[in-house]
Amino acid sequence: MPLGLYLSVPFCRSKCSYCNFASDVFSRTVFERYVERVVSDINHASETAQQTGGRFEPTADSIFLGGGTPTILDISQLDRLFVTISQKFTVQREAEVTVECAPGTLSPAMIGAFQRWGVNRVSLGVQSFVDGEAASVGRLHNRSVVLDDIARLRSAGIEDINIDLIAGLPHQTAESWSFSLAAVLASGVPHVSVYMLEVDADSRLGRELIAGGARYHAHFVPDEDLTADMYETACERLNAAGVGQYEISNFARGGHESRHNLKYWTRQPYMGFGVDAHSMLHGSAPAGESVRFCTPDMLEQYIADAPLHRMPVSPQATLEEAFFLGLRLSRGVDLKKIASEFGEAVVEALSGTILGCAELGLLERQGDSIRLTGRGRLLSNEVFERFILMDNVGSPRC
Repeated sequence: MPLGLYLSVPFCRSKCSYCNFASDVFSRTVFERYVERVVSDINHASETAQQTGGRFEPTADSIFLGGGTPTILDISQLDRLFVTISQKFTVQREAEVTVECAPGTLSPAMIGAFQRWGVNRVSLGVQSFVDGEAASVGRLHNRSVVLDDIARLRSAGIEDINIDLIAGLPHQTAESWSFSLAAVLASGVPHVSVYMLEVDADSRLGRELIAGGARYHAHFVPDEDLTADMYETACERLNAAGVGQYEISNFARGGHESRHNLKYWTRQPYMGFGVDAHSMLHGSAPAGESVRFCTPDMLEQYIADAPLHRMPVSPQATLEEAFFLGLRLSRGVDLKKIASEFGEAVVEALSGTILGCAELGLLERQGDSIRLTGRGRLLSNEVFERFILMDNVGSPRC
């Protein structure tokens, strides 16, 4: 089975206050050292797979450069990454090649380089079409820059464009959220990702919210109920406009679903390179367990060649993943497929959990398929926990 390839570029022009990713603002002097290390890792991909017990496939059908802001690198540095991939892997002719971009970083030369590298999908981190909201969290673009980027990408033949939006930003209201939704629909892009603001200690804004402070516009963050209402409004508006929800946070017109991200949710193999990059490979033995491994999430540790963290995926963990990843998708989980892979007894053991979630309005069952309801999507982590908390024979602990 062809691999998906993920390349992490953890560099940004500025650190957004809501960001909890392993990315930050660094001196450009470190860029070359970083690219050297990533190139080395790509060249040694087969050895890494062998050392971790994974099956190496030298063919790729998706490439995703994420960040951070990959387009902050020099074109020559990005060129080295793409050339190394082409030397190490056979990239299928119809492969999906995505680059994440911060609006305003797409020079004419960069777009021209995209065409040379075969980039056919671009993901723009817009977050809001309301300039004041975007500025309040450290974004450096405005609405006109976004629209100009979209127009220039289309002129270059890149039509497969995603726009990220976040519900729950400081100063956001139901009215301003409606404006952003109208703007994204008017842009005609075929893919939209909608996230609800995460409040955790891994971002500056999250820490300030937890502490009850006012820095980073924290006192202007909408409450959880309004944020949930905005998410539900997005679901309704996008679905009604033909941009259908196919995953909790992702919406697309037919045929424009992210093939790379679908690999994650359907447990297909992928390899990640760079800081905090994760991989999942099928076992190298005929009936071997899958294996997950990841790189360090600190830049200096990664450049210093700190070891990978390896996590074998047992049959029990595979079962749990089949549920909590599968339930992210709007099509849900096929219980017949679960039974054929793990046995009828597993489905029987989970019947109480499924019924309980259905009675709470979190799941709906149609024949042999179960899927999250609208309420279930809002409370998805609670649902997932019910399928993760199992003992070794597949029975729920609670």
